[in-house]
Amino acid sequence: MLLVLDIGNTSTVAGVYKGEKLLNYWWLATVRERSSDEYGILIRELLTTSTIDPKDIDAMIISSVVPPLTGAFHRTARKYFNVEPLVVGPGVKTGIAIKFDYPREVGADRIVNAVAGYHNYGGPLIIVDFGTATTFCVISERGEYLGGIIAPGINVSTEALYSGASKLPRVELEKPPTVVGKNTVASMQAGILYGFVGLVKEIVERINKERKTKHKVIATGEMAELIAGETSVIDIVDPLLTLKGLKIIYNKNLNN
Repeated sequence: MLLVLDIGNTSTVAGVYKGEKLLNYWWLATVRERSSDEYGILIRELLTTSTIDPKDIDAMIISSVVPPLTGAFHRTARKYFNVEPLVVGPGVKTGIAIKFDYPREVGADRIVNAVAGYHNYGGPLIIVDFGTATTFCVISERGEYLGGIIAPGINVSTEALYSGASKLPRVELEKPPTVVGKNTVASMQAGILYGFVGLVKEIVERINKERKTKHKVIATGEMAELIAGETSVIDIVDPLLTLKGLKIIYNKNLNN
């Protein structure tokens, strides 16, 4: 079985594949101070509670944008699963050309999403990932990674609003009853939700206009469904896009 891990700044997503089937997956908080032993015990416990024997894990692939945790998960892989993990980065086959001024600057998660997006949906394509940052990745009709946009993430923006304004509370992001809020919480929810809906719509329209091409738009990440429900510019919601991309890249590197 293959254990796939996407380590983000806020969340870490783990999944287990048996052949081409995703057996289960989990969203974990990314805690930089957590040791390799703590992560090892946590992942083994998650596997066990899902009736997956940790001893059946015989391969692992990792994408990470948190360098300190990349090393920690290396140690977790060796100590708790007795495997040498494949880490997405230079030298790893992805099957996608990076048409970026400085290719090494492109986050591993964005490459993995691009691989999965093009493999599953073709191009031209815009992938919107609602994570710590809200990122837009543009993929050509030939499967080239052309570049993208990075904006503040929804949770980051929400937390900044709460911490920067003395009288504003911390709110749970959900759709308010009306666009015009009748109380502070609803007003904040409307501003955050519809503000990001407008952000997505405007950027997608500008990309289409600049490239003179209508792109298919794929949304992924924890907030993808909430935003997609409020705009027609998002064609497909695929919250597990990154896990699919990790499996595809693993398959491409099997004989390395």
